Amino acid sequence: MINVVGLGYIGLPTALMFAAHGVEVVGTDYNRELVDTLQAGRTTFEEDGLDELFAEAVEKGIRFSHEYQSTDMYIVSVPTPYDKASKKVDASFVVAAVKNVMEVCPKGAAIVIESTISPGTIDCHVRPVVEASGFVIGEDVHLVHAPERIIPGNMVYELKHNSRTIGADSREVGERVKALYASFCEGEIVVTDIRTAEMTKVVENTFRDINIAFANELAKICRSDNMDVYEIIRIANKHPRVNILSPGPGVGGHCISVDPWFLVGDYPGLSNIILAARKINDSMPDFVLERIHDIMKENQLTDVGRVGLYGLTYKENVDDTRESPTLQMLESMERHLTGGNIKVYDPYVRKDIVSNQYHDLDAFLGDVDMVVLLVGHDEIKENMDKLRGKIVLDTRHICFLDGVYRL
Repeated sequence: MINVVGLGYIGLPTALMFAAHGVEVVGTDYNRELVDTLQAGRTTFEEDGLDELFAEAVEKGIRFSHEYQSTDMYIVSVPTPYDKASKKVDASFVVAAVKNVMEVCPKGAAIVIESTISPGTIDCHVRPVVEASGFVIGEDVHLVHAPERIIPGNMVYELKHNSRTIGADSREVGERVKALYASFCEGEIVVTDIRTAEMTKVVENTFRDINIAFANELAKICRSDNMDVYEIIRIANKHPRVNILSPGPGVGGHCISVDPWFLVGDYPGLSNIILAARKINDSMPDFVLERIHDIMKENQLTDVGRVGLYGLTYKENVDDTRESPTLQMLESMERHLTGGNIKVYDPYVRKDIVSNQYHDLDAFLGDVDMVVLLVGHDEIKENMDKLRGKIVLDTRHICFLDGVYRL
């Protein structure tokens, strides 16, 4: 039996995937409301294919509990934010989960950390917890790092098809965990050491962050000299060895916007390009606010209450708002006392999480003169005609009506 600890965006689909493929699974989370919802037969967030996977897992016998289980395999998938002062990983959730596991696990158990962590986190934070519990690592308890590699919006597919990395102290244990993931994973599964697995995951997301930063810096440069960054990127990408991404209003989610900070915090003075990329991407919400201000001035629009922000999630067609550029913008506006009663709408965010949040597209558009497209949900792509007559700032390059403003 596997005890999956943490039933959020990564832990829940992972638990369901194991169960759907015949593995006995108990999912555990400290959030009683979340567990109660799952026990009642309902999923806790929207994701393509998740409800179907949930039904299949329930049919195969998955269980959900507030309690940690006594078993020989644990998968820990809890949040790993970064400390905004030190820029280092905050391993407190992982440490707390491992401490709870140590209270119930039998000798010989394997603890698999799926949470994204910085290189050395298991050495510095997890091993001491295990040893303090009186267990001998490698004999009584085996430690493994198997970082997740999926993205909201395509989780179910990527769980099955993406390659995986298994980091373990011994090849034998690594192969045992590999066989477990191979119950559903059709991609290549690589076995390596723990520190390499930790570093590999952080490097993957850092690579993406740096490439996004290049596109965003290009947007700023082109804006300063009245050039069309999208046309420049389109032409440059015709070179066979060039693939520049599109700029955007910032970087959100719990991976790309967080993981590079782990390297900045752990390797100060060495992570110079990484730090520059983080600063560029973190500056984009304020850059968008400046564009809004300039466009309002150009169009003699003086009431910020007639401006609407379309999109609260960090990417299209999901309900995940973690680190979203829109929320960063709203926080910045509040700090500078310029927020006023700006209006916000997102079809995927049904609960009110900000003030002046709308739940109907037509009502939202009816109350604004200027629309800022911050997320490219299919809904707005299919309703572009409704933006005619509005002042539109398109930060996602999805609107091609006449007179649209861009980054």
